[in-house]
Amino acid sequence: MSGGDEAYVYDEATGEWLPPGTAGAAPEVVQVRDAAGNSLADGDSVTLIKDLKVKGANQTLKQGTVIRSIRLTDDPEEIDCRHDTIKGLVLRTEFVRKR
Repeated sequence: MSGGDEAYVYDEATGEWLPPGTAGAAPEVVQVRDAAGNSLADGDSVTLIKDLKVKGANQTLKQGTVIRSIRLTDDPEEIDCRHDTIKGLVLRTEFVRKR
């Protein structure tokens, strides 16, 4: 039996055989996806896919409204953004589509 095969460790999180010391060391990269499955990144522009009532603002954002320069949050299902009339707006990714 060769000694090189014993040096690898099985990482259950990724399902791969990795050299010792690297198993579990890779940071987990979370993909944030819109309603259509497109990957979102900081600074992207998105379009609303349905009318949304904004709590606390007594305003409704209409379908087709463009939100520019989004920021990703720690939660992969939410994005932080700004609208002309609403500051500090947080939207769920299920209601937006990447432009």
